[in-house]
Amino acid sequence: MAKLLSKVDGVAGVFTDGKGLLTVNGAPGKTVYGERLFAVNGVEYRSWDPSRSKLAASILLGAKDFGLDENTKVLYLGAASGTTASHVSDIVAGGVVHCVEVSERSFRDLVPVCEARRNMIPHLADANLPEKYAHIIEGVELVYQDIAQRNQVDIFVRNMAAFEAEHGVLMLKSRSVNVNRKPREIFAEVREELVSKSYKVRNIIYLERYSKDHAAFFVEA
Repeated sequence: MAKLLSKVDGVAGVFTDGKGLLTVNGAPGKTVYGERLFAVNGVEYRSWDPSRSKLAASILLGAKDFGLDENTKVLYLGAASGTTASHVSDIVAGGVVHCVEVSERSFRDLVPVCEARRNMIPHLADANLPEKYAHIIEGVELVYQDIAQRNQVDIFVRNMAAFEAEHGVLMLKSRSVNVNRKPREIFAEVREELVSKSYKVRNIIYLERYSKDHAAFFVEA
């Protein structure tokens, strides 16, 4: 199926056909979550579903220039079965994605996704304890986190500090912090907490259109 594609402004390695997002498939012929594949001028692309990926949703809602490019070394916390992590792998074709997942069941699904891609490395580990895996992961430039736990901000800050990462993306679920409070109140407090830890919050994108009670925080050290 022929498509006319253009690059998405401010996000290297992401393309659009005018309707949705696509990335160049780092494992040609293979899908991860049933996404559609398209060949354009001899290059295979994967559709990127914003209802299945908060990062895709964020980009559609305007996220750009947040430190992710072809050569970025990424620490991905909460990789689950690899849906979004695989698209990050497509984007950072010359970099690496270290995928940390604590659930053994999800990890079993994650491993074959990583085995099909030369730049995805799975780690069965608890993101609460970066000291347990910091010695085997080097040169992290961006920490990406999608973990629905009450202490998700603390986990993010500890990993940013442990790896001295310059950039960070935090996908925050407000109801995991406090189910009884309004999401926007939680988001405002999280922003203040990150600033108090000496992080610059470059952008906050509210993801209600695609993911209820979530916001994406884009930060710099």
